[in-house]
Amino acid sequence: MKLAVVGATGMVGQVMLEVLSERSFPFTELLLVASERSVGKSISFEGQAYRVIGLDQAVNEKPDIALFSAGGGTSKEWAPKFADAGTIVIDNSSAWRMDPSKQLVVPEINADILSENDKIIANPNCSTIQMVMALAPLHKAYKINRLVVSTYQSVTGTGVKAVRQLNDEAQGVETEMVYPHRIHMNALPHCDVFEENGYTKEEMKLVRETQKILNDRSIAITATAVRIPTSGGHSESVNIEFEREFDIRDIRKILSDTDGVVVQDDPENNLYPMPIDAHGKDEVFVGRIRRDESRPNSLNLWIVSDNLRKGAATNAVQIAEYLLSRDWY
Repeated sequence: MKLAVVGATGMVGQVMLEVLSERSFPFTELLLVASERSVGKSISFEGQAYRVIGLDQAVNEKPDIALFSAGGGTSKEWAPKFADAGTIVIDNSSAWRMDPSKQLVVPEINADILSENDKIIANPNCSTIQMVMALAPLHKAYKINRLVVSTYQSVTGTGVKAVRQLNDEAQGVETEMVYPHRIHMNALPHCDVFEENGYTKEEMKLVRETQKILNDRSIAITATAVRIPTSGGHSESVNIEFEREFDIRDIRKILSDTDGVVVQDDPENNLYPMPIDAHGKDEVFVGRIRRDESRPNSLNLWIVSDNLRKGAATNAVQIAEYLLSRDWY
């Protein structure tokens, strides 16, 4: 098993290496790949020093699997080259997610749609992954008609420069502005670029990707994505309108029985999910489970997860593990 991590010097790439180590992913050879400016740098992994190589060399090495986290432009250009060389690419960017010929996968939900012919597999957006982890079993039980989503997203979703901006602002240090406004002590209703319909790209990812993963284009979805000055994970307020009536006790049981989901729902004892507690964990945490009393068959959930782990690195590694389990590499 020859494994490549493309974008190994980036924030998600570094977490991918942590997850690979924690889960004892069974590679025999590891290639750490990055842009030309990083080629030749040394990265320590499990006590061994690895020299960063470029994309051309990595393609020529013909890895069995390549975990991509190097941006959409790089993925568009290089993922097909790796695939043509026989590599299975698991891509963390938005480049291939809505391509009808590519599978968009959260392993706990829809790994069964994969086949050995899939050479480029898309990893969903971080905010989408954690939401559908909670929604998929509920959709199966009660059929979701409509979702109203508000997100409260960590600066880590933007990258290391955004984390630096937050930290510098907190210390009163002049800094490079990654966001159009100050983020410390602020909230920006602006995640990614604005599209022609007035929604941001991040908001439309929640719409389009959720419908694709749940394989149901009839679900009506509207979203507002907000960047907040946290670095532990993303939080989401999700209002769900079902086709069928439900018992709140059954909702809690379904979520509690779902692999990868942890219910934290004891408001009387101040127990509810928070990004500071989700940081460094792979689970999706769900709480504030309550009926929406203003609408029939409606429910409110609060969903929190570490966006760099289950929202990115861990999900990609889980896809690779599934491929190994089927002997498709």
